[in-house]
Amino acid sequence: MGPVLRFLVKVVLMAGVFYGVAYLLNGIEVIPNPNGPLGEPGTYLWIALIFAVVNAVVGPVLRLLSFPFVLVTLGLFLLVVNAALLGITAALTDRLQVDGFGTAVVGGLLLAIGGWIADQLTERR
Repeated sequence: MGPVLRFLVKVVLMAGVFYGVAYLLNGIEVIPNPNGPLGEPGTYLWIALIFAVVNAVVGPVLRLLSFPFVLVTLGLFLLVVNAALLGITAALTDRLQVDGFGTAVVGGLLLAIGGWIADQLTERR
């Protein structure tokens, strides 16, 4: 599987994770657009794509700047970084709403677990 196809499959899988997170958590809401080019599923794909770009561009900078805190907390501060990435994604699109920091931390944790599973599924040969 080529890198572009792997990226597209991961975005589709993360769209499913966003659907599950929005379904499970009351504080995270996705406002679907039934009139969009791909309908309501297209909204989840769009949010997953924005999250992937934010994670690729801003994520490494946040992880580098927060490295001392990650080291002191033995990695638990990465939950705050994931919450910040989710908050940035919500700020960039009007289709995702996150209510509060605690909800963002739990949502970031679920997205991190879902992203890890998506990585494991796309890395298999």
